[in-house]
Parts: sequence; structure tokens; C-alpha cells
Amino acid sequence: MSTPALDIQDLVLRYGRTEALHGLSLTVEPGQCYGFFGRNGAGKTTTIKCLLNLLRPQAGSVRVFGLDPRLHEAEVKARLAYVPDFVTFYPWMSVREALDYQASFRPRWNRGLEASLLRQFQLIEDAPTSGLSKGQRTQLALVGAMAAEPELLVLDEPTSGLDPLVRREFIQTVIGAYQDAAPGRRTVFVSTHLISEFEGLIDRFTVLDQGKAILTADADEARSRFRRLRAEFAGEAPPESDFPSAKSVRRQGRTLELIVNGDGDQVLEGLRSRHPVQLASESLTLEEIFLHSVH
Repeated sequence: MSTPALDIQDLVLRYGRTEALHGLSLTVEPGQCYGFFGRNGAGKTTTIKCLLNLLRPQAGSVRVFGLDPRLHEAEVKARLAYVPDFVTFYPWMSVREALDYQASFRPRWNRGLEASLLRQFQLIEDAPTSGLSKGQRTQLALVGAMAAEPELLVLDEPTSGLDPLVRREFIQTVIGAYQDAAPGRRTVFVSTHLISEFEGLIDRFTVLDQGKAILTADADEARSRFRRLRAEFAGEAPPESDFPSAKSVRRQGRTLELIVNGDGDQVLEGLRSRHPVQLASESLTLEEIFLHSVH
């Protein structure tokens, strides 16, 4: 068994009387792209700050590559890169100086990848960081994170401020290429509300709500469990009460649309026994699974 890239157990953190994290547990295996989903204020950034030793939890444990970040902070941070939602740089530095400054702290730095990403994001090396837009600052932070070639990439709303075309290109090519360069060894832990844009990359995910993990699953397993069933009837559709196990039932004229979790075949047979003129079943997307989990 390999050592998890990230292992959080029974994490509790309070701000005064407010409990931001309630016994949170999750494990991220090496090589995974792990999604961390939740509404604003759910505790996602608080969790990330705990694993970076920026916050000290009152209970529970955090291990990064098997190490306690409180006791081995330098070693842990040398093996990961972090891109926060809001990025700042020393305002007197240029883009080139900011990258060289970051590189000076890193055991390795891929200059070829750095140059390629600067061209891709169209960042000018002698431009002052004080004149960069929010999106450009995020791009510069992403260049630094990727060029360091870390074992763990921690992203907190990494595409915030990026326009849709740049977001798509970054997610599909940059993150994908980062993991493909060392299969099974490079791990991504991404907190995002733009779940649909990461759909094809996420291997496993946790949905956080009010500081608690309300759903943790492999992405493929979740898509097989959460299904949308749609049945159209020649006459009046059967009552919603006939399908008590469905998470939701919506009636549109003679059509019923049901969302099910894990008992789709049973509900499907129940619909089929009522002789619909049309019957269809499809998996939910991860974004739809998230929406149905938190409501």
C-alpha cells in the first residue's frame, strides 16, 4: 500500500463558537485528481489552510505524504504547490523576477515548461506584477506552480478570474499534461465550484457542506449510482408517491423525471411495469450530483 498523498482524519476547527469543520475525513491516493466540492463557506479553504499549516485544528490529524505539516512544514511544502483563489505578488517585481524568486526556493524548476506556459498565457516577462489583472495574476501563479513540478498540486478555485477559453485550455491541457508526465505519482487536489469544467479529470471527490463530508465517492461509481430516469405515459403519469426511494420526482404533464441514487434498476422496473410509451435512463454529471447532494 502506498502512502496517501493526503490523509485527513476527524478534523475539527472552530473560529470562536463557530465550528467550521466537523470531524472531516478524506484520503487522497497518489496520482489521483481529487475534487473538493462545496458551497461558499462550506469549509473548503479552511481545510486547505490546515494542510498547509496556516491554521491549527483543535482536533483530528492531517498528513501530507505521511508527514505532519506542523512538524515537517518545510519538507511538506517543498513537495507541493498551492494556488489560492486570490493571488498577490511583491508589487516591485516583474513577471520574470517573481518567477525567479519562486524558483530560488524549489529543488527543481522546469524552465522549458515555464517558457511554454508564459507563451500560452501570453504573459510578458518584463511586465510589472503590480499591473497584472486578477486573471493574469492567477495565470502567473499557475506558471510557478506547474514549473516547480510538485508531487501534489493544491488548487483553490484555480480558474477564478480566467476567461472561459483560458479556463478550458488550462484544465484540459495544462493539468492533464502535468499528471500525464508522471502517471501515478503526481496528484491534484482541487477545490472548485466550476465542477463541470473538471468533469473529465476528477477521479474521486468529496462534497462538503457546513464543514461535514456528506458524500465521498469515485467519480465513475457516483455516475453509475446517480441516474436520471424519464418516463412518458400515454395517459396520466402515476403519482410521485409511487416512487418513495427517488431523491426527487418532477412531473411535466404526462412525463415523470426521477433522480435516483443506487436503486435505479428497481425504480426503472417500477416505471416499466406501468407501461410508459417512452423510458430513458442517463447518468448525472458530477455537477448535478453535487447539486442534488446539498439540497
